Amino acid sequence: MLSDEQIIKFQTLYKSRFGKDISRGEAYEQGAKLIRLVELIYKPMSEAEYQQLQERRRKTGDL
Repeated sequence: MLSDEQIIKFQTLYKSRFGKDISRGEAYEQGAKLIRLVELIYKPMSEAEYQQLQERRRKTGDL
């Protein structure tokens, strides 16, 4: 699922954010979980949904 390059990048980002080194296995596991979370919560918007959102924003003044 994650390439070696992606795992190394995740380890680098993790170290810069949390100041802690993690193993390759831990980086793979956490990276895979992060990808799965994004897959579960991200839903692309259709053109019709986008237009409805824009109309609602115009009506409400973008509260």
